[in-house]
Amino acid sequence: MITKYFANVAVKFDPFTTGGRAARLFLARVPSSAKIEYKVLPKNSTIKPEIQVTFKDKFVMKADPSEMNINDLRDYFNTHSRKLAIKDAISE
Repeated sequence: MITKYFANVAVKFDPFTTGGRAARLFLARVPSSAKIEYKVLPKNSTIKPEIQVTFKDKFVMKADPSEMNINDLRDYFNTHSRKLAIKDAISE
């Protein structure tokens, strides 16, 4: 996962659900240079789990970790990261 373009990462998840595993693995792959905000939801919470990434160009992407596994999340967030990597390569 190309994480060097992440500026802010906000994660809401219940660690004991199936989506909790994907959210935990995603958090483990986020670099410490990004601002990380997380909220652990209680077991029977009505709040929907969510991963929100703000990139350095202020573009925001959201994903539901209960509907995606870690590979799907990686591919989803890499789509915009690849665009930024291409822009960087062209500008150099």
